[in-house]
Amino acid sequence: MEINEDIVIVGAGIGGLATSLGLHRLGVRSIVLESSDSLRTSGFALALWTNAWRALDALGVGDSLRQRSIHFTRFQAFSANSGLPTAEISLEADNKPIDYDSRCIKRQEIVETLEKELPPGTIKYLSRVISIQQFGQYKLVHLADKTIIRTKVLIGCDGVNSVVAKWMGLPKPIDANRSAIRGYVEYPKAHGFEPKFCAYFGGGVRIGFLPCDHKSLYWFCTFTPSAVDCKSSVFYVYISTIPESVSS
Repeated sequence: MEINEDIVIVGAGIGGLATSLGLHRLGVRSIVLESSDSLRTSGFALALWTNAWRALDALGVGDSLRQRSIHFTRFQAFSANSGLPTAEISLEADNKPIDYDSRCIKRQEIVETLEKELPPGTIKYLSRVISIQQFGQYKLVHLADKTIIRTKVLIGCDGVNSVVAKWMGLPKPIDANRSAIRGYVEYPKAHGFEPKFCAYFGGGVRIGFLPCDHKSLYWFCTFTPSAVDCKSSVFYVYISTIPESVSS
């Protein structure tokens, strides 16, 4: 089966949904191809700063997402060796743009909010792209179910192993030589943490946490495997410096 579409977006993550919604706000129709059978809501949380909130405001979803998050007002650095604070700065709007904003929000809430703003049928689930061909001024997008989509505009938002990027001949992503562990904690009652971004640095390890709202918290640990022995007692000393209600 062959169908025609003016604009095809590959990938229904934040990038793909935001691109489609931006076009929709301008009155331009598009479809989004997603290989899974439903919206992928997995993932943890994202710290979003002023430019990100400007983009969400332009898409018409900024206020909705702000209602489900809290503005963190300070950044505090700690030593990963001792757990003692080493520096602290204010993130308040003084001497910053009038629309300055800094918040952390769960990825699921972002993708679900974007999806709800799209016209029904925009996202085509179970649509895995297996190959792409140039056909004159058109691109032929071949799906796993044998469907062929002829499109004038093809936009790749399909992640680190992008089929679209590979077809375009773009270089492979560069390995940063760092590993990361991330998590999201939901508390039955208020967690009691200040609206503050806390980060611990030392020995090639970076550990941090920040509240998303009054009952949830995002945390992360990044490190360079070649520089840190994850099985050593030193690594666990770093972990032990953060508050127990986060590390446990």
